[in-house]
Parts: sequence; C-alpha cells; structure tokens
Amino acid sequence: MSFKLYKYGKTNFHTSFDIFFNKKKTVKEELCKSDTNLNDILIELNSLIGLDNVKKLVKEIIAFVEIQEKRKTENLLTEPIVLHMVFRGNPGTGKTTVARLLGKIFKEIGILERGHLIEVDRADLVGEYIGHTAVKVKEQIRKALGGILFIDEAYSLARGGEKDFGKEAIDTLVKAMEDYKDNFILILAGYKDEMDYFLKTNPGLKSRFPIYIDFKDYSIEELILIAKKIASDRQYQFSNKAILKIEYILKKKTYDNGNARYVRNIIERAIRRQAVRLKNKHKVTKYDLLTILEEDIVEDDLY
Repeated sequence: MSFKLYKYGKTNFHTSFDIFFNKKKTVKEELCKSDTNLNDILIELNSLIGLDNVKKLVKEIIAFVEIQEKRKTENLLTEPIVLHMVFRGNPGTGKTTVARLLGKIFKEIGILERGHLIEVDRADLVGEYIGHTAVKVKEQIRKALGGILFIDEAYSLARGGEKDFGKEAIDTLVKAMEDYKDNFILILAGYKDEMDYFLKTNPGLKSRFPIYIDFKDYSIEELILIAKKIASDRQYQFSNKAILKIEYILKKKTYDNGNARYVRNIIERAIRRQAVRLKNKHKVTKYDLLTILEEDIVEDDLY
C-alpha cells in the first residue's frame, strides 16, 4: 500500500506529531494550514480519561506513517498498513468515541480519504430473505468507503446458527475487507467474552484483524474525573457533597455500572433537577447557576 497524504503537508504533520509528544511549540508553529486541525483532534484524544493503550496505538501509527513516507522519498521499500480492529469492552468505555476520533486522525495523516464513521448493528446488515443480506452489507460498505465501518455488538451476527443470514453478512464483510483493503477500515465491537467466541466461529476472521484493543471498565476515581469533565464542559461544577454523593452511588453499583454512560445520565438528570430547584428560588446568582448540589444528585433509574 502506498501512502497518500490527503490535504496534508509535511509541516503540518510534524507540528501535530510534536504536539502529541508534548513538545513545546510556539503559537505560530502550532497552527495547521489544512482545513481540518489534527492538533485539536489529538488534544481531544489526550483529554479522554484513561485509554492509555489507545493513545499509545495512535502514536505508533503516526510514527509508522511518517517513517514510511521518509522511506518512500529515499526509494526504499514501504510496508503495507492494515488497520482493521476489534474493540472489546463493556458499554460506556469509550469504544464509539475512540472510533470517531480514529477516523478523523486517519484522514489527517492520509490513511483514509474521508475519515467518517458509519455505525451499524445486526439489523443494518442481516436481511430477511435469501440475497437480501449481501445487498444490505454492500450498501453499508459503500457508505463507509473512505472511512470506518463500526459494527456494534458484532457477535450477534453469529447467534442464529448455520441457517441464519448472519453468516452471509460475515462472509460478505470478509470479502469486502480484501476488495477494499485500501479504502475503508472495519471495526468490530462488543463485550470481550462474546467477541472472543465470535471470532472463533469463523477460522479466517480472526487473522484479518491485526489490532485488538481492550476497553477496561473505569475505576471509581476515573469515573469521578469523567463526571467533573462532563460538568465542566457544560459550565457546571459540583459541590463537595455532590461529589461524595456521586462516589457513593458509583460504589453501590459494582456490577454492570454502565461506566461513563451511567455517569453522563446521572449528570443530565442532576442538571434537570437543579433547574427545577432554581426555578422556585427568589434570587438566583451565578454561583447557583454553576453549582450542582448534593440534593440534585440521584441514582439514574435507566440501569
């Protein structure tokens, strides 16, 4: 595979690469000339709580692409790059967020032409009669060309047994991975145990995915940091007692805690409860508008 940089120059690449490795740059040096800004995407990735394995992978891919470009200019052989991936982890651990950011990053460094994300599940791929499945899968692949096709709960494709059309969907995907190997990236996502079993159902499937990323459940401390970041991004803050209330709720929910998704639901509900509380208050200060109190925090009832 030869590397082509879409709308991306060497100056911009090196600037972004240095920023990602925390080197100091002047404001002028940090400006990207392209119509999209890799620096901002990398900053967004680095701001995510945890996910050190993902951040390490991105550094490796950026370095690999840069070195292959240098080898190409010296008329040396270049290595092909295959980036089909398997994401394994529970809900709320950042799989979709990471896939979206990877698409943008890969566009900026020239691996993908468009870098968009097409997110699908079994219903989008498996048909109801003979011949229908292949048509549905090819349509989703067509939409994903130049970007990423992200299949959530991918193991559901193998749940119906031999007579199920899910097997046809898998076979069509495998063929597309070869036919369009330079023009899209396939990411399969789902629970770890289910994904491991799924990959064993098709002997030729596992070897086609060179990258496996495990998304671990967040610790209580990480979930508190996520809660503070979500609130800060929306220009809210927590009182000390509100933080303790969130921590208490999270410690109670030790199984299937929903991770960041559960925390987000708690905060969204707290914002609504704060609004009701302040609506009945005679005088509302800026501090009141900013601050979420202990009484605004309740357990989310969606889980």
